[in-house]
Amino acid sequence: MSKHRIRPRVLAPVAAAASLSLLLGACSGGADSDEASSTTKGDVTLEFWSWTDGIEAQTEVWNKAHPETQIKFVNPAGETAYQKLRAAVNAGTAPCLSKMDGMNLANFAADGLLTDISKVAEPYRDKYTPAAWNAVSPGGTTFGIPMGSSPLFTAYRADLFQKYGIKAPKTWDDLIAVGKKVQQKDKKVKIYNMAGEDPSTLVDLSWEAGAQWYKVDGDHWVIDFTSPEALKAGDIVQQLVDNDLASSASYADPGVFKTWDLGTTIAMTTSTWQLPIYDTNFPKSKGKWQLADSPAFDTAKPRTSSNFDALAVLKGCKHPDRAAEFAAWLSSSKESLTTLTDPASKSGLFPAVPDVSPYVDKIIPTEMFNGKSDSAKVITDAAARVGDQWQYGPNYAAMYSEMQKQWGKVMKKELTVEEMLTSIEKWTVDDLNGKGIKAVSGS
Repeated sequence: MSKHRIRPRVLAPVAAAASLSLLLGACSGGADSDEASSTTKGDVTLEFWSWTDGIEAQTEVWNKAHPETQIKFVNPAGETAYQKLRAAVNAGTAPCLSKMDGMNLANFAADGLLTDISKVAEPYRDKYTPAAWNAVSPGGTTFGIPMGSSPLFTAYRADLFQKYGIKAPKTWDDLIAVGKKVQQKDKKVKIYNMAGEDPSTLVDLSWEAGAQWYKVDGDHWVIDFTSPEALKAGDIVQQLVDNDLASSASYADPGVFKTWDLGTTIAMTTSTWQLPIYDTNFPKSKGKWQLADSPAFDTAKPRTSSNFDALAVLKGCKHPDRAAEFAAWLSSSKESLTTLTDPASKSGLFPAVPDVSPYVDKIIPTEMFNGKSDSAKVITDAAARVGDQWQYGPNYAAMYSEMQKQWGKVMKKELTVEEMLTSIEKWTVDDLNGKGIKAVSGS
């Protein structure tokens, strides 16, 4: 169950057109600001916004050891955090640093609300995976430091897989095949779930297939939802729909957990932050689950997908070098990660660093899985396999909202996946060009 949280994004049309063009300037090699390339001297205090549990305690650890760079922590809790950030930037009262997901970072950058920190961030690049660095560098310009990742892998009901005589699918074609086999034995049991309001399954499969929905080429964006890779992913979704292999429980409904706990849906793609949630919400099936690699399109070069959290540097930050230094410590130092990856911190953080092995064992709920598979290896491999070709574009959130509208029709068999992808490609190109950003169709 992969879930992309989308928040409403409202921009004044004129301001949007003007500010979105800033991202293209950055993409084509725009100059760094004086602030972003200068070195701060003396003692400073930086304001930092985050709504992740456990982070405030870590800022206190930092403050005790770094009197020259004190962090003022603010928790803007609630669904309106991003709206509050936008208002603060426009009012000139924004924090220097804020938590942000990869999609919103691209949107904030496009709207001219972040600081280009490419020069001061460069020394920290090798501390993170290439895919994580892409998430903070839309179009090739860096606006933040990676914070955490959510690599995808598979969880499945081992007891029911044994009952139906099937094995964990190695490929997406395998998943279709075992789904059909289960249907032959029990029409009520589904191999997978795809919520009618959430096209994240298609996002994940497209990423894993090697698709690039957004790509910078010189002075323009290439938008390609209908490449061979994208259509390959779309075909798997289409087969799941056409053959009625997936349940349609809404991820917004707490009752969604029952579809897996009661065994009416017997497999899912999942990630690290969700494991303790299952441990709490799967009382009847605890101990009957195993982890496996996410199905691959190419077993010789397996690739998976991820969501990324970042620490973005806001427009107006006077000390981006110190902000980057603190952010890198928070999200890559052994001292910080040892604490934040501990379930006791309640942060749910899984690091975006190249070597995650020191942090894996403690996040696996031992009573949830029956121990017959190497859960730690599954998670470590998933972290290493995240495709680094994926790029969030400047109107990704708006595009995703449009896709949500059409996704429900796909689930109801009123629209094919290919028809939706063709429509979304045109919509995205038109939307970008309408906002003053050069964009062309890639297909």
